[in-house]
Amino acid sequence: MPTAGWWALVLVAFPALATGLPFTDRASSRPAVETIPFVKRTRLKLAKRDHEDAAIPNGAIGLGDRDDVFYTVSVTIGDTTTPLNIDTGSSDLWVITPECDTEECDMSSAPRYDIPEEKYLQTGRTTVDLRYGDSLTGSYARGLVVRDTVTLAGLTMENQTFAAVDDTDNYAITNGAAGVLGLGFPAQGFVQSAALIAELGATFDIDAFVEQIDKAGPIVPRLVTSGAIQEPLFAITLQRDTIDVSGKGQLTIGRLPEGVDNSSITWVPVRLYSSDEGGLSPPSFAPSEVYPLRWEVEIDGVFLDGEKLPDTRQQADGISTPSLSTLIDSGNSLIRGPSDVVNTILSQVSPAFASDPSAPPRLPCSTTHTLAFQIGGKMFPVDPRDFVAQVSPGDASECVADNVVGTDAPSAGALFSWVLGDPFLKSNMIVFYYGNLTHPSVDPPRVGFVSLVPPNAADLLHDAVERAWSADGNFGCEFDVLDGGRRRTDAWMCSNIGASTDFWRYSR
Repeated sequence: MPTAGWWALVLVAFPALATGLPFTDRASSRPAVETIPFVKRTRLKLAKRDHEDAAIPNGAIGLGDRDDVFYTVSVTIGDTTTPLNIDTGSSDLWVITPECDTEECDMSSAPRYDIPEEKYLQTGRTTVDLRYGDSLTGSYARGLVVRDTVTLAGLTMENQTFAAVDDTDNYAITNGAAGVLGLGFPAQGFVQSAALIAELGATFDIDAFVEQIDKAGPIVPRLVTSGAIQEPLFAITLQRDTIDVSGKGQLTIGRLPEGVDNSSITWVPVRLYSSDEGGLSPPSFAPSEVYPLRWEVEIDGVFLDGEKLPDTRQQADGISTPSLSTLIDSGNSLIRGPSDVVNTILSQVSPAFASDPSAPPRLPCSTTHTLAFQIGGKMFPVDPRDFVAQVSPGDASECVADNVVGTDAPSAGALFSWVLGDPFLKSNMIVFYYGNLTHPSVDPPRVGFVSLVPPNAADLLHDAVERAWSADGNFGCEFDVLDGGRRRTDAWMCSNIGASTDFWRYSR
């Protein structure tokens, strides 16, 4: 969602769209389906780790990775190719300009977008103010709304609306990115809302907002409504660059990744938000529709080492207690949940935390614990290698379970209790299916899950610990840096990780 540090990119406000020009989305004729009719029927096969992106076809692109907490994708905006943080918790695309001189921007070496004069909106210098995070974290990004050609994973959209930011304190900028690529639903499109208000003035209403998703909406929804991609979806896998370097990070748009069979995916519906719950009001041409707000799904339960954890006693904020649900958020470097449940988890895995809840939840690196979420009747665990982090360079004996932290109680516009961020996405391939963006009842949105955790994950953690001891107590490490649209491994950054590990881990 936008307010946030780089670990919690989730918008905390919603477009003020309360009023009522019908239009037809090209996808509106797509029939409702129970499963997606993909032609590919091979079993899921994971490719070997590969830093060469040249063989990846259009519609798929490899990812950059900093310390397994910050993932980026190369995007071309006008004549500028630059890395942006991939964020399923928000919907807007923004990039910094040469005019940004905040402390964070001064630390950035990523290419910036210099706005050509002809790319300003026809109504002039329209601005937008984006906020990211929760009550524990927060950041902002402010700038001008412009339109230019944007290319993502070989797919190009002309006249794409985005924000050219000249003022931000967002940690995306200090961690290798020049901004954020929001992959959420149009209902959270603050840039779209600002552009349409500026261009339409008094005629702007909810009908106009839904009607013009294909013209002013976020880039992937525009690819969907334009018919530029085969299916209205994208998929994400994240590589593992710490503890045990492995996996393949990739963003695939418009189809499933190569070698993935639709029958191997567990599909669950996206939660829809009524206007009373903080969601989008229905337009006059579709008065019975209820729209998705974010990539949020219900979960059946939370398990630690095979035992179901007690339900939270945390009270919802100003609303009746909602059903148990989670946000799937690639812009969040952590797993966040109700504080009482999180404290139970950390107390069970860390004797130090159990005796002093103010202490870091330390535990032996070789101790394996499995945190799992039951979704759609199936278990989707977090790999033990993604549950812990090294405390100090040169010491492979003591780790910390700092990838699970507490978060806010559910509230209007944010009904979820859990946020499943990068530790979960490293352990599971996630498919995000938009469905029909103007008439969701015709083809409902849903999220698909495929576990990537191998049966011998505990043994792999033990092997990683043994290798670390043979390497002077240091675990394997890679930094995948996006450089001119391609990835390269930066060994220098790995050799200097110790200087900032404590800041990265305990400032979140």
